[in-house]
Amino acid sequence: MAWLLADLLRFYQGGSQRDDLVAAFMALTGAEREFSTGPDFVWITNLLISWDLPAWDGYPEMKRRVFAGIYEGWNPFFTEDYGVDWRLVTWGGVLADDRPFGDLRPCNCIPALDDPATTDAAGGDWYPDDRFVFGVVVNGEALALPKNQMEVHEMVNLTLGGRDLGIPYCTLCGSAQAYYTDNVPGVDRVVLRTSGLLSRSNKVMYDFTTGSMFDPFTGRALTGPLGEAGMVLEQVSVTASTWGEWKATYPETRIIAEDGGIGFTYPEDPLGGRDAGGPIFPVGDVDPRLPVQELVVGVIAADGTAVAFPVAAATLALGSGRSVELGGLSVRNEGGLRVYDAEGTELVSHQSYWFAWSQFHPGTLVWTP
Repeated sequence: MAWLLADLLRFYQGGSQRDDLVAAFMALTGAEREFSTGPDFVWITNLLISWDLPAWDGYPEMKRRVFAGIYEGWNPFFTEDYGVDWRLVTWGGVLADDRPFGDLRPCNCIPALDDPATTDAAGGDWYPDDRFVFGVVVNGEALALPKNQMEVHEMVNLTLGGRDLGIPYCTLCGSAQAYYTDNVPGVDRVVLRTSGLLSRSNKVMYDFTTGSMFDPFTGRALTGPLGEAGMVLEQVSVTASTWGEWKATYPETRIIAEDGGIGFTYPEDPLGGRDAGGPIFPVGDVDPRLPVQELVVGVIAADGTAVAFPVAAATLALGSGRSVELGGLSVRNEGGLRVYDAEGTELVSHQSYWFAWSQFHPGTLVWTP
């Protein structure tokens, strides 16, 4: 029952209902209340994760009733799953983006940006050279996605180099990733959307076309027909860079238009330092080798070995002429950090906070200067 109490506390964060739920949790588990500025569900869920407390067999169904009672749009996600640890799934504070491709209607969701307008590098002079972008290259075509726009949408579906892509950005775990969405058997195009749910502070996405829920960190389908098929989306590298560095490396790059092609005025800092004090959602225990929110570039070697390169240290080393190598892999700074194998082939990589990378890849190797 402890996990159910944590779920209820996510929705009841004040008043006597909150107090009753916290008291019930303490009586059930013997835990002492932690006093902090954050919601009670955070410390309680972190405690349960650290205990790795099992849930009873009927827990997923009970959780479905709670979540579907709040918002019916979540009900389809609670179908037969293929590897979901429902204990770790919580509400992210918004509803699912349930709009069809290209639909611009307002929603109580994090709205995906579909087929945004782009300009050439000269047309991107509205964006300062020292501001951050996420860069993607497909079949020789380069595109920069400004970070402030990604913080608003957290999901972009577009075509680049003749291929359809879905590009989720989890602001909570500092990770932008890109997946091909045009090569899934039986589906013309996977249309990625934000579900409004999280798993250990990692956003959960879903395919609007099939209703299948996906893990954006691995690209693996977790529920629905694509989960049943064991679908894992093919990933493309995303390079974190500055606009100045990116366009110097790729002069022919394009960049998302200033208004996204939808007439929107994007704030310079949409999050307003939201995560400056650390994760605001439960993450559980974190591998102590690096600080929780240290940025790393993560990569999976051909033999399946996970390797993390701390961004700040690797950038400093490369800038001073030193090599950055581990496990037969090397890092180069080419408009942002990229990872290559011993044969000089670039491997798929992306940036994220350490807590997220180490959760998905426990035992990962870590490069140190």
